[in-house]
Amino acid sequence: MIRYIQKIALKAGAILKNIINKFHCGNSIEFMSKMPSECVDLILTSPPYDNLRDYQGYNFDFEKMANEIFRVIKKGGVIVWVVGDKINKGNRSLTSFKQALYFQSLGLNAHDIMIYAKKNTPFMRSNAYTNAYEYMFIFSKGSPKTFNPLKEPTARSGFEMLTTNKKSDGINKKVLGQLNTEKTKTNIWSYAVGLGGSTTDKIAFKHPAVFPENLAKDHILSWSNELDLVLDPMCGSGTTCKMAYLLNRNFIGVDVSKEYIEISKERLSKYANLFGEVINA
Repeated sequence: MIRYIQKIALKAGAILKNIINKFHCGNSIEFMSKMPSECVDLILTSPPYDNLRDYQGYNFDFEKMANEIFRVIKKGGVIVWVVGDKINKGNRSLTSFKQALYFQSLGLNAHDIMIYAKKNTPFMRSNAYTNAYEYMFIFSKGSPKTFNPLKEPTARSGFEMLTTNKKSDGINKKVLGQLNTEKTKTNIWSYAVGLGGSTTDKIAFKHPAVFPENLAKDHILSWSNELDLVLDPMCGSGTTCKMAYLLNRNFIGVDVSKEYIEISKERLSKYANLFGEVINA
Protein backbone atom coordinates (compact mmCIF):
# COMPACT_ATOMS: atom_id res chain seq x y z
CA MET A 1 0.00 0.00 0.00
CA ILE A 2 2.82 2.40 0.89
CA ARG A 3 4.59 1.67 -2.39
CA TYR A 4 1.36 2.27 -4.28
CA ILE A 5 0.90 5.66 -2.61
CA GLN A 6 4.53 6.55 -3.34
CA LYS A 7 4.05 5.56 -6.98
CA ILE A 8 0.96 7.77 -7.27
CA ALA A 9 2.81 10.67 -5.64
CA LEU A 10 5.74 10.32 -8.04
CA LYS A 11 3.39 10.23 -11.01
CA ALA A 12 1.57 13.33 -9.78
CA GLY A 13 4.88 15.12 -9.26
CA ALA A 14 6.00 14.28 -12.79
CA ILE A 15 2.75 15.63 -14.25
CA LEU A 16 3.06 18.89 -12.33
CA LYS A 17 6.72 19.31 -13.26
CA ASN A 18 5.78 19.31 -16.93
CA ILE A 19 3.01 21.90 -16.66
CA ILE A 20 4.15 24.36 -13.96
CA ASN A 21 5.25 27.89 -14.93
CA LYS A 22 3.83 27.53 -18.42
CA PHE A 23 0.84 28.72 -20.38
CA HIS A 24 -1.41 26.13 -21.97
CA CYS A 25 -3.83 26.71 -24.81
CA GLY A 26 -6.84 24.44 -24.63
CA ASN A 27 -10.07 23.58 -22.87
CA SER A 28 -9.40 24.23 -19.19
CA ILE A 29 -11.91 21.63 -17.99
CA GLU A 30 -10.17 18.92 -20.00
CA PHE A 31 -6.77 20.26 -18.91
CA MET A 32 -7.65 20.18 -15.20
CA SER A 33 -9.11 16.67 -15.55
CA LYS A 34 -5.56 15.46 -16.28
CA MET A 35 -4.08 17.21 -13.26
CA PRO A 36 -3.56 15.36 -9.95
CA SER A 37 -6.22 15.81 -7.30
CA GLU A 38 -5.58 18.38 -4.56
CA CYS A 39 -2.40 19.81 -6.06
CA VAL A 40 -3.15 23.57 -6.25
CA ASP A 41 -2.76 26.02 -3.37
CA LEU A 42 -4.66 28.98 -4.84
CA ILE A 43 -7.00 29.47 -7.79
CA LEU A 44 -7.53 33.08 -8.82
CA THR A 45 -9.68 33.71 -11.86
CA SER A 46 -12.48 35.77 -13.36
CA PRO A 47 -14.86 33.78 -15.56
CA PRO A 48 -16.88 35.09 -18.50
CA TYR A 49 -20.38 35.67 -17.18
CA ASP A 50 -23.73 36.65 -18.68
CA ASN A 51 -22.13 37.31 -22.09
CA LEU A 52 -21.08 40.80 -20.98
CA ARG A 53 -17.94 40.61 -23.12
CA ASP A 54 -17.15 39.06 -26.48
CA TYR A 55 -14.60 36.29 -25.93
CA GLN A 56 -14.41 35.39 -29.62
CA GLY A 57 -17.38 33.07 -29.28
CA TYR A 58 -15.85 31.02 -26.47
CA ASN A 59 -17.91 30.02 -23.47
CA PHE A 60 -17.62 27.51 -20.68
CA ASP A 61 -19.65 24.92 -18.78
CA PHE A 62 -19.72 26.42 -15.29
CA GLU A 63 -20.70 23.31 -13.35
CA LYS A 64 -18.05 21.11 -14.98
CA MET A 65 -15.52 23.89 -14.39
CA ALA A 66 -16.50 24.16 -10.72
CA ASN A 67 -16.29 20.38 -10.26
CA GLU A 68 -12.73 20.27 -11.58
CA ILE A 69 -11.73 23.31 -9.53
CA PHE A 70 -13.03 21.55 -6.42
CA ARG A 71 -11.05 18.43 -7.27
CA VAL A 72 -7.67 20.07 -7.93
CA ILE A 73 -7.65 22.55 -5.03
CA LYS A 74 -5.81 21.32 -1.95
CA LYS A 75 -7.38 20.89 1.46
CA GLY A 76 -6.93 24.31 3.00
CA GLY A 77 -6.59 25.84 -0.45
CA VAL A 78 -8.45 28.97 -1.51
CA ILE A 79 -10.41 29.91 -4.64
CA VAL A 80 -10.86 33.58 -5.52
CA TRP A 81 -13.78 33.89 -7.96
CA VAL A 82 -14.10 37.43 -9.37
CA VAL A 83 -17.53 37.82 -10.94
CA GLY A 84 -20.40 40.24 -11.49
CA ASP A 85 -23.93 40.26 -12.84
CA LYS A 86 -25.63 41.46 -15.99
CA ILE A 87 -28.34 44.07 -15.55
CA ASN A 88 -31.06 43.51 -18.14
CA LYS A 89 -33.89 46.05 -18.20
CA GLY A 90 -33.29 46.87 -14.57
CA ASN A 91 -33.12 43.24 -13.43
CA ARG A 92 -29.87 41.73 -12.13
CA SER A 93 -29.14 38.18 -13.23
CA LEU A 94 -27.64 37.17 -9.83
CA THR A 95 -25.39 34.76 -11.73
CA SER A 96 -22.69 35.49 -9.16
CA PHE A 97 -24.73 34.14 -6.25
CA LYS A 98 -26.05 31.19 -8.23
CA GLN A 99 -22.44 30.19 -8.91
CA ALA A 100 -21.49 30.79 -5.28
CA LEU A 101 -24.28 28.52 -4.06
CA TYR A 102 -23.14 25.79 -6.44
CA PHE A 103 -19.56 25.99 -5.15
CA GLN A 104 -20.94 25.74 -1.63
CA SER A 105 -23.01 22.68 -2.59
CA LEU A 106 -19.80 20.92 -3.63
CA GLY A 107 -18.52 21.20 -0.06
CA LEU A 108 -16.52 24.43 -0.23
CA ASN A 109 -16.77 27.04 2.50
CA ALA A 110 -17.94 30.49 1.48
CA HIS A 111 -15.10 31.96 3.51
CA ASP A 112 -15.76 35.59 2.52
CA ILE A 113 -17.62 37.75 0.02
CA MET A 114 -15.34 40.63 -0.87
CA ILE A 115 -15.99 43.69 -3.01
CA TYR A 116 -13.80 44.86 -5.89
CA ALA A 117 -14.67 48.55 -6.16
CA LYS A 118 -13.74 50.38 -9.35
CA LYS A 119 -12.53 53.91 -8.70
CA ASN A 120 -13.13 55.27 -12.17
CA THR A 121 -15.96 53.34 -13.77
CA PRO A 122 -17.58 55.35 -16.62
CA PHE A 123 -20.82 53.41 -16.93
CA MET A 124 -23.84 55.43 -15.75
CA ARG A 125 -27.42 54.20 -15.18
CA SER A 126 -30.36 56.50 -15.80
CA ASN A 127 -32.55 55.33 -12.92
CA ALA A 128 -30.09 53.86 -10.40
CA TYR A 129 -26.70 54.58 -8.86
CA THR A 130 -23.61 53.85 -10.95
CA ASN A 131 -22.60 50.21 -10.71
CA ALA A 132 -18.96 50.30 -9.65
CA TYR A 133 -18.11 46.91 -8.20
CA GLU A 134 -17.77 43.19 -8.72
CA TYR A 135 -17.81 40.39 -6.18
CA MET A 136 -14.70 38.51 -5.12
CA PHE A 137 -15.99 35.27 -3.63
CA ILE A 138 -13.44 33.56 -1.39
CA PHE A 139 -14.03 29.80 -1.20
CA SER A 140 -11.91 27.39 0.79
CA LYS A 141 -11.69 23.63 1.05
CA GLY A 142 -11.94 23.49 4.82
CA SER A 143 -10.26 26.24 6.79
CA PRO A 144 -7.70 28.24 4.76
CA LYS A 145 -4.20 27.02 5.50
CA THR A 146 -2.73 30.43 4.66
CA PHE A 147 -3.83 33.93 5.53
CA ASN A 148 -1.30 36.75 5.38
CA PRO A 149 -3.49 39.75 6.23
CA LEU A 150 -2.78 42.99 4.43
CA LYS A 151 -2.57 45.98 6.76
CA GLU A 152 -3.47 49.66 6.52
CA PRO A 153 -2.84 52.62 8.87
CA THR A 154 -5.50 53.40 11.44
CA ALA A 155 -7.12 56.84 11.44
CA ARG A 156 -5.74 57.49 14.92
CA SER A 157 -3.61 55.72 17.52
CA GLY A 158 -2.57 56.01 21.12
CA PHE A 159 -4.49 55.69 24.40
CA GLU A 160 -8.14 56.71 24.72
CA MET A 161 -11.40 55.55 26.27
CA LEU A 162 -12.70 52.67 24.19
CA THR A 163 -16.24 51.27 24.11
CA THR A 164 -16.48 47.67 25.29
CA ASN A 165 -18.99 45.11 24.07
CA LYS A 166 -22.46 45.71 25.42
CA LYS A 167 -23.80 43.38 28.09
CA SER A 168 -27.42 42.37 28.52
CA ASP A 169 -28.18 45.75 30.12
CA GLY A 170 -27.43 47.45 26.78
CA ILE A 171 -25.19 50.07 28.36
CA ASN A 172 -22.05 51.23 26.56
CA LYS A 173 -19.14 51.08 28.96
CA LYS A 174 -15.72 52.56 28.24
CA VAL A 175 -12.29 51.49 29.41
CA LEU A 176 -8.85 52.95 28.80
CA GLY A 177 -7.18 51.17 25.90
CA GLN A 178 -4.57 51.59 23.20
CA LEU A 179 -5.35 51.91 19.52
CA ASN A 180 -2.87 50.25 17.17
CA THR A 181 -1.11 52.18 14.43
CA GLU A 182 -2.34 49.73 11.80
CA LYS A 183 -5.18 47.30 11.27
CA THR A 184 -6.16 44.51 8.91
CA LYS A 185 -7.80 45.88 5.77
CA THR A 186 -11.54 45.58 5.28
CA ASN A 187 -12.96 43.25 2.64
CA ILE A 188 -13.75 46.12 0.25
CA TRP A 189 -10.77 46.76 -2.05
CA SER A 190 -10.68 49.71 -4.46
CA TYR A 191 -8.64 49.88 -7.65
CA ALA A 192 -8.36 52.19 -10.62
CA VAL A 193 -9.13 50.46 -13.90
CA GLY A 194 -7.94 50.96 -17.45
CA LEU A 195 -4.47 51.73 -18.80
CA GLY A 196 -2.24 52.87 -15.96
CA GLY A 197 -4.75 51.57 -13.41
CA SER A 198 -5.20 47.89 -14.21
CA THR A 199 -1.75 47.67 -15.81
CA THR A 200 0.74 49.63 -17.89
CA ASP A 201 1.00 46.71 -20.34
CA LYS A 202 -0.79 48.08 -23.42
CA ILE A 203 -0.91 44.66 -25.02
CA ALA A 204 -3.10 43.38 -22.17
CA PHE A 205 -6.01 45.45 -23.48
CA LYS A 206 -6.28 43.26 -26.55
CA HIS A 207 -8.27 41.18 -24.06
CA PRO A 208 -11.77 42.60 -23.39
CA ALA A 209 -11.74 42.27 -19.58
CA VAL A 210 -8.47 42.98 -17.77
CA PHE A 211 -8.59 43.06 -13.99
CA PRO A 212 -6.03 45.09 -12.00
CA GLU A 213 -2.60 43.67 -11.34
CA ASN A 214 -2.81 44.99 -7.79
CA LEU A 215 -6.00 42.99 -7.22
CA ALA A 216 -4.18 39.81 -8.24
CA LYS A 217 -1.13 40.78 -6.18
CA ASP A 218 -3.16 41.43 -3.04
CA HIS A 219 -4.97 38.09 -3.22
CA ILE A 220 -1.81 36.14 -3.99
CA LEU A 221 -0.06 37.71 -1.01
CA SER A 222 -3.07 37.07 1.22
CA TRP A 223 -3.84 33.42 0.43
CA SER A 224 -0.53 31.87 -0.61
CA ASN A 225 3.15 31.67 0.30
CA GLU A 226 6.29 31.69 -1.82
CA LEU A 227 6.67 28.62 -4.06
CA ASP A 228 2.97 27.75 -3.71
CA LEU A 229 1.14 26.81 -6.89
CA VAL A 230 -1.34 29.35 -8.31
CA LEU A 231 -3.73 28.32 -11.09
CA ASP A 232 -5.79 30.51 -13.38
CA PRO A 233 -7.94 28.18 -15.54
CA MET A 234 -9.22 31.12 -17.63
CA CYS A 235 -6.06 33.19 -17.64
CA GLY A 236 -7.03 35.64 -20.39
CA SER A 237 -4.28 38.25 -20.66
CA GLY A 238 -2.19 36.54 -17.97
CA THR A 239 -2.54 38.98 -15.06
CA THR A 240 -2.78 36.31 -12.35
CA CYS A 241 0.20 34.41 -13.75
CA LYS A 242 2.33 37.52 -14.13
CA MET A 243 1.79 38.58 -10.53
CA ALA A 244 2.28 35.03 -9.23
CA TYR A 245 5.60 34.86 -11.05
CA LEU A 246 6.77 38.24 -9.73
CA LEU A 247 5.80 37.22 -6.19
CA ASN A 248 7.86 34.01 -6.41
CA ARG A 249 4.93 31.63 -6.73
CA ASN A 250 4.63 28.85 -9.26
CA PHE A 251 1.80 29.25 -11.75
CA ILE A 252 -0.26 27.47 -14.36
CA GLY A 253 -2.19 29.50 -16.92
CA VAL A 254 -4.81 27.94 -19.20
CA ASP A 255 -6.98 29.57 -21.84
CA VAL A 256 -8.89 28.28 -24.85
CA SER A 257 -7.81 31.26 -26.96
CA LYS A 258 -4.42 31.05 -28.66
CA GLU A 259 -4.45 34.84 -29.08
CA TYR A 260 -4.85 35.40 -25.34
CA ILE A 261 -2.12 32.89 -24.55
CA GLU A 262 0.25 34.80 -26.84
CA ILE A 263 -0.62 38.02 -25.00
CA SER A 264 0.12 36.34 -21.68
CA LYS A 265 3.46 35.00 -22.87
CA GLU A 266 4.52 38.38 -24.19
CA ARG A 267 3.64 40.10 -20.90
CA LEU A 268 5.87 37.73 -18.95
CA SER A 269 8.70 37.38 -21.45
CA LYS A 270 10.56 40.51 -20.30
CA TYR A 271 10.52 39.34 -16.69
CA ALA A 272 11.62 35.86 -17.66
CA ASN A 273 14.65 37.35 -19.42
CA LEU A 274 15.35 39.52 -16.38
CA PHE A 275 15.48 36.49 -14.12
CA GLY A 276 17.38 34.35 -16.61
CA GLU A 277 14.51 31.94 -17.12
CA VAL A 278 12.39 30.87 -20.05
CA ILE A 279 8.62 30.84 -20.19
CA ASN A 280 7.53 27.90 -22.33
CA ALA A 281 4.33 27.48 -24.28
